[in-house]
Amino acid sequence: MRVLITGGAGFIGSHLVDRLLAAQQRGEPAYELVIFDNLRRGRRAHLEPHLSAGRVRLIEGDIRDEAALGAALQDVEIVFHLAAQANVIGSEADKDYAFTTNVVGTYTLLKTAERAGVRRVIFSSSREVYGDPETLPVREIAPLAPKNAYGASKVAGEMYFRIAQAHQTLETVIFRLANVYGPRDSERVIPLWIERARQGQELPLYGGDQLIDFVWVGDVVEALARAALPDHQHLVGQTVNIGTGSGTPILELAQRILALSGSQSTLRQLPARSVEVRRYVADVCRLEDLLGLKPEPNLAHLPTMIASYTDSMIAVSRQ
Repeated sequence: MRVLITGGAGFIGSHLVDRLLAAQQRGEPAYELVIFDNLRRGRRAHLEPHLSAGRVRLIEGDIRDEAALGAALQDVEIVFHLAAQANVIGSEADKDYAFTTNVVGTYTLLKTAERAGVRRVIFSSSREVYGDPETLPVREIAPLAPKNAYGASKVAGEMYFRIAQAHQTLETVIFRLANVYGPRDSERVIPLWIERARQGQELPLYGGDQLIDFVWVGDVVEALARAALPDHQHLVGQTVNIGTGSGTPILELAQRILALSGSQSTLRQLPARSVEVRRYVADVCRLEDLLGLKPEPNLAHLPTMIASYTDSMIAVSRQ
């Protein structure tokens, strides 16, 4: 089965590549993987040694380029759509890029996938679509009220997916991801704080009252992979949160990173950033019911991640 992963050289995408290449060992269908990435945040290094061994094909292209997408989608049956400007602060800094990539790019992908005869497209949306929710944990039926450009762009993408599903032109699945953490991540709070703690630098703490649901990247890619399986037809047309169902106070996260890394760094309290969501915990009942997946506890892998966060990994994230 040929599969296209947009954004497949990025943080989550490259872990999904690892998971899908191990599919046969789990008794699942074998996948022929095509990676489509503009390498703005993705890294070729994330796909090694798969590229060297010829296990995947990487196409460097832009999600807004219809011709390039059309060529990449030849004979593809399933698409995992992860390509995006996936950073809240980055989206605020360059709203045009966030809009054209996340909204126009998603529309272009759906249009081109339909034309190419793709069967199913699986979309990685975000908890940012909810904004600051009224109650916790947040169910999938909660109002969509984004408070930043990134969240708004994901809402727009979801709407185009719903239209495609309603018109029965494509099978669609939408996942709303909580804060994903794990190796190969960059430019988000956990890798930024780990790096600063290792270097003895201050950890900037914006606000301080945030409560965040941190979900391990392995649980995220497991959910994505299961959504492609033939026996998960019941997922088609569904929207599902991926999180842990619990939250960690941001101050506790900082203290744990300092303790686990043995750092003497201090915290620097700064004003809260108005575009950031303050509190989010995912309701994961639908994730458990539809996929049979119970994610590991919040930040269960943080000690392992810190222990393995070597200087070489930091260097790769900056390439």
